Amino acid sequence: MNASPTGNPPVVVAVDGSEPALAATRWAVEEAVRLHAPLFILSAYGLDDVSFAMRVYPPQEWLEAKKQAAEHIVRDAEAVAREMAPDLPVQTRVSPLGSVSVLREVSTHVRMIVLGKPGGVVRGLVVGSTSIPVLAGAECPVVVVRGRDRGRPQEGPVVVGVDGSPMSEAAIAHAFAEASLRGVPLVALHSCHDADPAGLFSEGSAYFEWESVITAEERLLAERLAGWQERYPDVEVERVVARDRPRQQLLELSNKAQLVVVGGRGRGGFAGLVLGSTSQALAHHANCPVMVVRTHPEGARS
Repeated sequence: MNASPTGNPPVVVAVDGSEPALAATRWAVEEAVRLHAPLFILSAYGLDDVSFAMRVYPPQEWLEAKKQAAEHIVRDAEAVAREMAPDLPVQTRVSPLGSVSVLREVSTHVRMIVLGKPGGVVRGLVVGSTSIPVLAGAECPVVVVRGRDRGRPQEGPVVVGVDGSPMSEAAIAHAFAEASLRGVPLVALHSCHDADPAGLFSEGSAYFEWESVITAEERLLAERLAGWQERYPDVEVERVVARDRPRQQLLELSNKAQLVVVGGRGRGGFAGLVLGSTSQALAHHANCPVMVVRTHPEGARS
C-alpha cells in the first residue's frame, strides 16, 4: 500500500460485493479525488473469530473459493472506480485475514477507512456487526456510507458533534477540513447533556436557571470552534446548542447533511460514543454518511 507522490496516505474502501459496498466505493472515489489521495480497495476472506492453531481449521478448498470470490469482488470495485475517475491512482488487496483484523492493521497508515452501511445481505466484510468493532478499534477516521446515495453527490452542510472537551478537537478538525474541501457550511452541534431533559429538569425548574445553562454552553461551544474558524475562514459555521440527547439531534440533522462527523470518545454529551448507542444509531439510521474520528492525545491527524 503506497501513498501518493506527495506523501498523501490512501483512502481505503472495504468491499464485499454488496450494494452498500459499491455505494461506499463511489463515495471513497469522490473523497480520494477531493483529497488528491490514492484509492486502496480491500477485501478479506478469512475469519476473525477462528484461530487456525485450533483444531477447527477451514478446509483449503473453502479458503480458495473465498479467495477467488474476493478477487472478483475487488476487480468489480476497481472497474467502478476507474470508470468514475480514470486518472485516480488505484491499488487493490485481497487479504487472508479476517475483515476486522486487516482493517485495524491498515488503519495505522491510511487517511481513512470507508465502509458500507450495516445491514442487508451479510457476506462477511462490511455489513452486520463488523462496522462497530472497526469503529472502536481503528486508528484512523472510519466512514460508514449510508443515506440518500443513488450514485449522485449529496448536498447540504457538514455536521459535527462537539462534546465540549479537548478530546473532541480531532472531530472538529476533520469536520472543518471536510467542509472546506466541499465548499459547504459547517453545523456544529453541542448537547447540554446526554440524557432525557425531562428527567433532569422538572417542570418546576426555574426558566432563568435553564437559560443560564444554555448561555454557558453556547460560550463553551464558541470557544471550542474559535481557533478552527480562524484556520478555515472560508467555512461558514452555524452553532447549535440543544437540550436533547445528541443521538436524536444528529439523526435529525443527517436528513439535510452530506456528512456527519463525531469523535470517538470524550466527556460530556458524547462520552463513550463509539461503543455506545449514539454511534450505533448513526451507523444504522443516519440519512447521510457518518465519519467517526478516534481521538488521540496528540490531537487530530492532518
